[in-house]
Amino acid sequence: MHTVSQLLEAKPFKIVYTVGQGRSVLEAAELMNQHRIGALVVTDTLGHVSGIITERDILTRVVTQRLDPEETLVHDVMTRDLITCAPGTPIEHAREIMTKRAIRHIPITNPGDSTTLHGIISIGDLNAATTEDLTIEVLSLREYISQG
Repeated sequence: MHTVSQLLEAKPFKIVYTVGQGRSVLEAAELMNQHRIGALVVTDTLGHVSGIITERDILTRVVTQRLDPEETLVHDVMTRDLITCAPGTPIEHAREIMTKRAIRHIPITNPGDSTTLHGIISIGDLNAATTEDLTIEVLSLREYISQG
């Protein structure tokens, strides 16, 4: 697996969960909990990507600030400066971005158009893909050595 697009195609669950920016943080947290995910892509009233809200955002911007999650809107605490990748981005470059920016999720959008969503990848997705690639490589090397 070499590109983010290939990673998206290989994911068993292709659903990208979103939340409207006018929803409450409590609703966002319930949605994350229900689907066992750590981030939601935030959309505006037209359905375009406007940000992301993560477990970390909720902890640092709501819980530790003692805000009421039922009264606080996603719009007020989401991450607006969205870091995205294009579908053709090499997996290792996506990993490098996540590491340097200390993030665990990256929405996949068209180059130059961060409002059109193709999917989302997590650091767990990258780790699983790398593990799979390494397993295939090890098996190939074992076969080569045993034939030698």
